[in-house]
Amino acid sequence: MTAAAVLDLSPGAGLVLDGTEWTVERREPHLGRVQLVKDDGTRERMTFRFLANHPQCRPSSRTSSAGADRGRQRKASEDLKAGRLELTELRMAHLLEVATGFRSGDPFHPGPGEPRAEYDPATTTLTERRHAKVAELAALDPQHARLLGLGSVGYRTLIRWENARRRFGLVGCADDRWLRRSGGTRTVSEEVREAVLAVREETKRMAKVSMRTKDRMIRQYVREEFLPETKVPSYDTLRRLWQEWFGPGGARQRYARSADLPESQGHVLVHRPGQVVALDTTVLPVMVREHVFGDPVKMHLTLALDVCTHSLVAFRLTLVSDTSVDVAMVLRDVTMPLPMRADWGEDLEWPYPGLPAAVVAEFAGHAVAGLPFFTPETVTTDHGSVYRNHHLVEVERVLGCQVLPARVLRPTDKAVVERAFGVIRQLLFEHLVGYTGVDVADRGADPAADAVLTADQLEHLIATWIVGVWQKRKLGEFAPAWDPDGSHSPNSLFAASFAQAGFAMDIPSPELFYELLPAHYVRIDKRRGVKIRGLWYDDADVLRDYRGELSTRGGKHKGKWLIRRDPRDRRQVFFQDPLSHAWHPLPWTGMPRAGQMPAFGDARASALLAKAAAAGLKPQSDTELLRVLLELIGSHIPVSKWPTQMKKSQRTEHARETHQARAARADRPPSPPAPAPQPAPAPAEEATVLSWPGRARQTQDAVAGERRRRREAVRPAPVPPPELGHSFRASSVFVLPEDDLEEDRGGPDDAG
Repeated sequence: MTAAAVLDLSPGAGLVLDGTEWTVERREPHLGRVQLVKDDGTRERMTFRFLANHPQCRPSSRTSSAGADRGRQRKASEDLKAGRLELTELRMAHLLEVATGFRSGDPFHPGPGEPRAEYDPATTTLTERRHAKVAELAALDPQHARLLGLGSVGYRTLIRWENARRRFGLVGCADDRWLRRSGGTRTVSEEVREAVLAVREETKRMAKVSMRTKDRMIRQYVREEFLPETKVPSYDTLRRLWQEWFGPGGARQRYARSADLPESQGHVLVHRPGQVVALDTTVLPVMVREHVFGDPVKMHLTLALDVCTHSLVAFRLTLVSDTSVDVAMVLRDVTMPLPMRADWGEDLEWPYPGLPAAVVAEFAGHAVAGLPFFTPETVTTDHGSVYRNHHLVEVERVLGCQVLPARVLRPTDKAVVERAFGVIRQLLFEHLVGYTGVDVADRGADPAADAVLTADQLEHLIATWIVGVWQKRKLGEFAPAWDPDGSHSPNSLFAASFAQAGFAMDIPSPELFYELLPAHYVRIDKRRGVKIRGLWYDDADVLRDYRGELSTRGGKHKGKWLIRRDPRDRRQVFFQDPLSHAWHPLPWTGMPRAGQMPAFGDARASALLAKAAAAGLKPQSDTELLRVLLELIGSHIPVSKWPTQMKKSQRTEHARETHQARAARADRPPSPPAPAPQPAPAPAEEATVLSWPGRARQTQDAVAGERRRRREAVRPAPVPPPELGHSFRASSVFVLPEDDLEEDRGGPDDAG
């Protein structure tokens, strides 16, 4: 499913169809068609359906604001420099006050004195509130208003800002001059660049000095290390260059060691779904069989529980431990409807009144199971490192939620999800073969030998149990505050929220997957493509027009291209085309052309580079690293000796890489031209078949294919050997030429 583009078919609007620009001359809605005209006077009648489904039809950038940024990647709030982001948030606060009467936009969390009389939605209209805001901003001191970016704000300016905010979010409130199109022009020479970097290294060890002192040091370095005639830019240019490269203060902000203890303001009443979602990870108390070697292993279960309705809105099973990408995918699952599975009946389909299942299925593109989905507002977690990194901070900004760690020594902040783990253990895990108990003292004689379920079977079992049992189970002591004596389940509480606050069915696009991956801002090399975490990625068709070119991105990452990386599968990265805004995979350049490359993640790639560096290798291309990678994966071990010569930890690493690659492939949206076919589920009797021989053969096929490719590229095509007796016939003096033999024999006319 892809996000549908809205075409403006009003008279005078421009369209680009198959590279040719047309103008809408007349609409005929009663016939479902429009009349288009070209610059040379050619006219054509086309139907609405034809234009809406044509893959090469888009709005013209001359008449549509949607095409104004064509040719550049879309701007994001991360492009705003320090200080500009605060000004943008201030603008958004003013717009929210005009729209809702509250600076935060949330009437349930009002600020002091809110709503003010001139912005009260109950007594004023939207037009009156906009005029009141214009008068308020006009009364500011001119210098203060100019510094805050609020000078000369009129009625139409507020309308334009509001439309941009609704369309682009926070970045829509930013001034276009803050994110100018970058032309990629170099402003300093190599000599000045070397001097700036040298002064940067020197000033990091010194006490804090002013920019004037840094300017003097740069000029001194250029004068002593290069020719005296070397031109150095002015002080203002060097100051802007320094701020662009190293920031205004020249120092990076440190990580916060722990969350601040908020002041006690009484009990917070959670009264709507999505207001607070508790997220936590625990070791699964059931031994399962991993699908590569068939060894019994323990998995980690990550749960996302809605505190209001006690619905288990998302879960993930991971081997060993989860990462920030796994947590990001869990939050993505919270916002997306759960598809129906092949063996699920109608009793597990979307049951909530007020919104028919057919309507939800039409917007989602598939039949939807009976599990709530929404955009969370606040996500409560513990203080694990996976929840406190830059990637997850970026994920919460993209999703529009806030990750709020629990207070130190406050176990009640997320007691609801801790209690849910215990209930699930009693209701489900205790009934499964391979259950390990609460701790080692309560463990059975040999739970590893009792494990019969595979990871895929257990994932399907948990999903079925959540939709069919947990969502319909009576809550008991967890009844809502507005009906403490009533009988409620997670499904009934979510249905009751329809009548109380409604339901905003906001289904994100499948391309949200790429927005949640770690971002890298790099340059595209003319010959080798892009380099991400020590590995090179390239695609001749995708990067044909962008090799060696600078991006038009402005702001902090000026001139660089945005590349997304999935840490679970390093065989490819993802690049967004600035013209079509479509995402394309860029394969690893060390990938063998014949055969299929085994999956590997960040940990395996780091081990690959470390081993290559320890061996003194300095490869010129990633193809030379392929041998080291395949050796790490295990291609040098014969197939018959894999289980006996590998340790349990090594087999678990291989299983984890394969499991992560399968999860990454399942999360990725299918390509629009030809979606990848879904593999058929394996029968129950074949669920425990070991797949490590196939993984070994896969590695060996990759090695053989790479060797074959090198031989074909280096060696010329073999020449067939000469016939027997060729050398004798070529050098013997007794062999007569063929023409002389024909003259001696005579032709058919000489018979008479």
